[in-house]
Amino acid sequence: MSDRPDELKKLSEIAADMKLPADIRTKAIEQLGVICTHDSLLALLDIAANENLLNKERDYALKQAREVIKKSSPQ
Repeated sequence: MSDRPDELKKLSEIAADMKLPADIRTKAIEQLGVICTHDSLLALLDIAANENLLNKERDYALKQAREVIKKSSPQ
């Protein structure tokens, strides 16, 4: 479990790195959604607020954040 914050940090850095190809950034965003924790939700929202990213990447981060919220909400 102690590796999780490092993993979140690395994925967030990859998702925000404009030097990397878009498909790699998108996969990092997807992986943050798969983790499905409160911290990954915050990381996704931070990515969505990053004005340097492409709009479609920001939208995808919001979509992943919505899915994390849905999965963590009581039915």
